Amino acid sequence: MQISRHFNREELLKVDEAVKVSEEIVNNFYKMSSGQWLKNRYDIKTAKDLSPHECVDGPFAQVVKYEGQQKDVPLGSCLFSFYKVCLQDHAILSTVEKKDDLSLEPFLLYIVTHELVHVVRFSKFKQRYENKNEADVTLDEERKVHRLTHTILKTVSVPGLSKVFEFYKDWR
Repeated sequence: MQISRHFNREELLKVDEAVKVSEEIVNNFYKMSSGQWLKNRYDIKTAKDLSPHECVDGPFAQVVKYEGQQKDVPLGSCLFSFYKVCLQDHAILSTVEKKDDLSLEPFLLYIVTHELVHVVRFSKFKQRYENKNEADVTLDEERKVHRLTHTILKTVSVPGLSKVFEFYKDWR
């Protein structure tokens, strides 16, 4: 049985920094105003804050869609989509440990940027969330999102990011 690993305090600071940078560069790439940005329509959580159904083996993160509703507004017309980016600490940490040339910071930056691109695409109806389990659509969408992630990040100067690009080269 695999013992679930969680990010430690130092690693959580790196997650927080990756989230800040990713939000800024994805927002800039899509040229969204602060009013358009999806800040209140998604959240990013690490393994210690995930429900059992949000923990998966294999991927480094997943996006889970929920329906939200404003408090004190009972009307169904006030429902909105809320996306939860679920980082899989154990998968991220074990991959960084196995790959000598991967550093945690640029790897996290890529993963978070990739997941935020998914959130933007779902929110802007560029891809239907409901299709994500259909194998053909998923593979095609993953390739599109990896290409977009590469395009967004290739203008950013981050030590070790070229090694992350190499790690994901077959997905573009």
